[in-house]
Amino acid sequence: MQKRKRRRRRILNKLRAGVIGTGHMGHYHVNVYAEQLTNVELVGIADSDQKKVSELAEKYGIAGHTDYRELLKNIDVVSIAVPTAAHYQVARDCLEAGVHILLEKPFTTTLDQAKELLDIAGRKNLILQVGHVERFNGAVQELKKIVKDPYLIESRRIGPFISRVKNDNVIMDLMIHDIDIILNIIGDMPSSFSAYGKAICSGKTDVACVQLQFDNGCIASAISSRVSENKMRTLAITQKDAYIFLDYTDQDIHIHRRAESGYLVSRQEIRYKQESFIERIFVYKDNPLKLQIKHLIDCITDREKRLVSEDDELRSLELALKIIDALK
Repeated sequence: MQKRKRRRRRILNKLRAGVIGTGHMGHYHVNVYAEQLTNVELVGIADSDQKKVSELAEKYGIAGHTDYRELLKNIDVVSIAVPTAAHYQVARDCLEAGVHILLEKPFTTTLDQAKELLDIAGRKNLILQVGHVERFNGAVQELKKIVKDPYLIESRRIGPFISRVKNDNVIMDLMIHDIDIILNIIGDMPSSFSAYGKAICSGKTDVACVQLQFDNGCIASAISSRVSENKMRTLAITQKDAYIFLDYTDQDIHIHRRAESGYLVSRQEIRYKQESFIERIFVYKDNPLKLQIKHLIDCITDREKRLVSEDDELRSLELALKIIDALK
C-alpha cells in the first residue's frame, strides 16, 4: 500500500523513467527522456554490457545496472529496446513489478506471448504500448484527414544491410511498420495475401514483397529490403480523386489531382498530355519518438486516451507472423 502511494505521488508530479537496452534504439530513447521531455525524469538504464552502461550512466548522470530487475525498483515507466527474443520475458518482469512499458517493435515472437502481456497489463491497470514509431510521424497523422476509400496502396521501405538487425528477418525489422500503417488505413485484416522473399546477407529473409487483398477491394503492396544501398521510406495511395505520396523521412505529403488530359495528333505521331495540380500539405514536424513517449506519459497520467487499441497492437503482429510462415 505504501509503495502504491509513493508511485501515485510521483505520477502527480514527475514520472521516473528507465531504459532497458543500450544499443542504437536504447540510446535514442535515453536521449529523448533526458533531453527532450520535461514531465518525466530519467533515473536509470540497464544492459548486460557493463561498458555501455557505465558510459551512458556517466554521460547523463543516472544510475546504471547490469541486471534490469534492479532498475525496476525505482521507476514508473520503462522503454524496452532489447533483442526481440528477450521482449516477452523482460516485458513480463516489468509488468509484474508494476511498471508501464513502451516496448520497441516487434511486439513479441508469438501471438500468444503478446496476448499474455496485454492480459497482465490489463489486470494490473498498466499501459503497454508497442513502439511503432511511424504512427507518430507527422505525415502519417495528416493521412487520416486525406485518405478515403483507397484503391491501391504501395509502400517501399529499403536501405543497406546493418549487422545489428541480423537476428530478425526483414518482415519484423522493417515491413512491420508498413503493415501497421496499412492495416490502420483500411481498418481491417486482408482477406488474402501473397508473399515472396529471399535471404541474401543474414541467413534470414532480407528482401520481401507482399501483396494484400482487402474485402473493400483495396490492393496493397509492400516492398522491404535491407540490402539496397539507397535508403527510401515512402507510401503512395491511389483513390478516386487523388494520388497521395508520402515520404516518411522528410515527413512530406504531396497530393496530385488531375486537371486535364488529352492528346494531339500530327502526321508523325500521337502526343498524349496530362496535367495535374500538386498540393503540398503542411505537416507539423517533430521527433516521432519524442511524440510517442509523450503520448505514453500522457496516457499514464490520464491526459490522453491511447491512440491505438490493444486489438490493433495484436493485428499487425498477427499478419506479420502469417507472412513469415508463408515465406517459410
